[in-house]
Amino acid sequence: MVSVCFYFQVHQPERIRKYSVFEVGKSADYFFHQKNREIIERVAKKCYLPANAIILEQLKKHGRLKVAYSFSGVVLEQLEKYVPEAISSFQKLADTGKVEILDETYYHSLAFLYSKKEFFEQVRMHRRKISELFGQKPKVFRNTELTYNNELAATAAEMGYKAVLAEGADHILGWRSPNFVYKPVTADIKLLLKNYRLSDDIAFRFSNHDWKHWPLTAEKFASWVNSINGNGNCVNLFMDYETFGEHQWPSTGIFNFLRAVPGEILKHPDNDFRTPTEIAEFKPVGELDVPFTVSWADVERDLSAWTGNKMQQAALQKIYEMEAAIRGSGSKKLIENWRKLQTSDHFYYMCTKWFNDGDVHKYFNPYDSPYDAFIAYMNIISDIKQKLKPIEEAIPTIMR
Repeated sequence: MVSVCFYFQVHQPERIRKYSVFEVGKSADYFFHQKNREIIERVAKKCYLPANAIILEQLKKHGRLKVAYSFSGVVLEQLEKYVPEAISSFQKLADTGKVEILDETYYHSLAFLYSKKEFFEQVRMHRRKISELFGQKPKVFRNTELTYNNELAATAAEMGYKAVLAEGADHILGWRSPNFVYKPVTADIKLLLKNYRLSDDIAFRFSNHDWKHWPLTAEKFASWVNSINGNGNCVNLFMDYETFGEHQWPSTGIFNFLRAVPGEILKHPDNDFRTPTEIAEFKPVGELDVPFTVSWADVERDLSAWTGNKMQQAALQKIYEMEAAIRGSGSKKLIENWRKLQTSDHFYYMCTKWFNDGDVHKYFNPYDSPYDAFIAYMNIISDIKQKLKPIEEAIPTIMR
């Protein structure tokens, strides 16, 4: 028997505009409002709405089909504001009782690596939002960009989660298979690993005519899943939801694939679909020790997509070193902007790795170069520092 876990990440950042040095001290309008609206409306039209319609159709058609989603708080806010019908369509999916919503950081941030206090607050914010919109209390945690290490496992266990997701990277698995449930060495919690080969066959290779397995049909993919019977008990297919209709355009046949693949997988009597919480019911086959941080990005599966150059490192250092002053300001607007600036995409746009992963880093990127992204970001940091200066100067007086 093999159980398939379909998990989709739904996220779009609030991109910052090309904020000039000449605006520092004069403008607190940091975000690319029009472009952000255009992108979220486009993605909803091309991906969320049609994909949701297909998933709902298939959930009704196949009693054993189940799926899972994780939403960043920033994408939910944008959908509520600009495309409320997309929120409604996701709620219809949740109302079937066959869709699980996962927890993550509200602002899709790397806060776990830089500020545990901020991490906990963002997760609490996320829980409240998911309860408000979907009436669910998440039982499984998915950290931003699937970043994971032993410490995260221990933290997730302490927070009461039953399982945590991670990339099934070769350098952490070695000879082992991602098609089993594992236990971290640091905590009593289940570890669900992405089968990146099968996931990426859909997410990245589906429309690649040079790929030896093109075209990828639902029948062919189901046969690969079937072959895992006897060699594993779960196949975790984790991917961006924008795979359907945005990264892979409708003309590629991706929606036809999405519509057909559940039925093809279920033709095998030993196959079924399970949510992450249900996958976590499997007994772990062993322990995994991951002392370093892994992610689902790029060929390295590490942090280099966000921290690999000095620009990214400087930007991350600056945004988190102002945490105490931001909190001390008591300004809701400053705190909100500070948190939006933590979104991992801002640092991703500064990435200079243009080789195997170049096209990925350019997607949804509003900048002409990583250097433009860095300059705009640091100019905004300078503006926020100016706003904080009188507050910081006033603190000793208040304390006296």
